Amino acid sequence: MTDTMNGRLALVTGATSGIGKATAERLVSLGAEVIGTGRRLERLEALKDELGERFRYARLDMTDVDAVKTFVGDLSRTPDILVNNAGLALGLSGADEASLEDWDRMIDTNIRGLVHITRALLPKMKPMERSDIINISSVAGSYPYPGGNAYGATKAFVTQFSLNLRADLIGSKVRVTSVEPGLTETEFSEVRFAGDKEKAAKVYENTEHLTGEDIARVICDVLALPAHININRVEVMPVCQAFGAFNIARGC
Repeated sequence: MTDTMNGRLALVTGATSGIGKATAERLVSLGAEVIGTGRRLERLEALKDELGERFRYARLDMTDVDAVKTFVGDLSRTPDILVNNAGLALGLSGADEASLEDWDRMIDTNIRGLVHITRALLPKMKPMERSDIINISSVAGSYPYPGGNAYGATKAFVTQFSLNLRADLIGSKVRVTSVEPGLTETEFSEVRFAGDKEKAAKVYENTEHLTGEDIARVICDVLALPAHININRVEVMPVCQAFGAFNIARGC
């Protein structure tokens, strides 16, 4: 690969697995320096061993907004790429049975953490000659499904927040893209099902699903476009996935 990202500094949240890890790896391979964050220190250390001097890391819990503010304030150099990847889904129960604790955690991670780190970095990113914000949303933010309730709502927020950032940042050189993956095998379903690997595996069974590396390729392709081109939204599904029929309950 060529050094198409040479000289750029990217901050990737949720870099310990899945899309975040794959994005950090691809950015480094393209010549960027990367700061990766996550809660699992041992995984960040392993990624440092793999990627070398172009990768730095910090343990960061995105639900701790004070820690997010301190982390950004302590950066010696402001990244010109922010990949807001940290997020999760918890449970698949109907809204009348779902755990409020799970809902709160999804809101704190997928929304509050994302907006706090974005707001902290924006004043320094806005004057740059070139900077990018990539927010990882989901097709769940556009297409509801049973049990998606709060998770889908948080991702709808991410998509709309991205579009509103573009409206606010007009006249600057900041590009903002909402990347909205469909069926992608990462640790996503394992987290959703509280570590039940067998149940998680069934989600991807007999499918040619997307991978974290696929989404990392999309992200880096967006970043590599000429600076005057902004991709507002990228919705990406595997060929095996499409849209479901309307659900109609008879006799109600």
